[in-house]
Amino acid sequence: MSQLSVLVVVEHDNQTIKSATYNCMTAARELVSQGGSLHVLVAGRDISQVAESAATLGGVDKVIAIDESELKNQLAEPMTNAIVAVAKSYSHLVFPATTFGKNIAPRVAATLGISQISDITQIIDAQTFVRPIYAGNALATVQNNGNQVVITVRNSAFSGSQVQQAPAAVEHIVVEPIEPLSELTSQSLTQVSRAELSSAKVVISGGRGLSSGENFALLETIADKLGAAVGASRAAVDAGYVPNDYQVGQTGKIVAPDLYIAVGISGAIQHIAGMKESKVIVAINSDPEAPIFQVADYGIVGDLFQILPEFDKALA
Repeated sequence: MSQLSVLVVVEHDNQTIKSATYNCMTAARELVSQGGSLHVLVAGRDISQVAESAATLGGVDKVIAIDESELKNQLAEPMTNAIVAVAKSYSHLVFPATTFGKNIAPRVAATLGISQISDITQIIDAQTFVRPIYAGNALATVQNNGNQVVITVRNSAFSGSQVQQAPAAVEHIVVEPIEPLSELTSQSLTQVSRAELSSAKVVISGGRGLSSGENFALLETIADKLGAAVGASRAAVDAGYVPNDYQVGQTGKIVAPDLYIAVGISGAIQHIAGMKESKVIVAINSDPEAPIFQVADYGIVGDLFQILPEFDKALA
């Protein structure tokens, strides 16, 4: 496949585009900056509003829309079937490195028999990418030697700015349905009124030092005043203090806010891998030897149950 052609798979909820797609678009525009076509794929059910929004994303030459009932819940099997149906025309298939992308991209790559390069943080050229390994302690430069490649994009490494343009054309495609081997029977979604963790400008996270889930209310009060999202360490999630969608780290969500406040978090390597790209890091911990202080710009050694109320009072 001689000409560069990029397809970004849009993450959405059948109504709105998820923020991770904007980071993917930044990476995709970088890929085609020396020439090539950039298309986006919107697959789901009753997706006309999403397709119209996708058509205005900066750099998009065309939107491919696949509206089928089997795609409503965006399960890996039917989504892979839809993506593979249009994939042969593209040299690069780009997904966000989110739960959505990690669920679908490997199946697409395996079905097509092509390479996948995961969690890219830098584009050197159209075939060469940088990705973190060993929990972010080293960076690997990886080159694709095939005609096609599947890429997942680490959100924190690329700008999420929403570049707009005049609407591109929307092409509606019908694909042959498959009989999936799995189905969605139910889902339990955590409802939060504050900022989304992966895209928030300010994040305040709690660890095992908070001692209980009830004490996360101390963080939530501060988060509401700062317009922040609330996160957690794996230790806090494993202890049952908060749901696992709060988890920040290598096995959770990768964040890079303007301000990251770590409260009662010792700083295990997998947690640091998920937040060390934050612009300013503040750590509050009673242990002066806690590893979190090694990456913090500002550190407070003390009892968080005394410090947090003082912090809250100062904000008021």
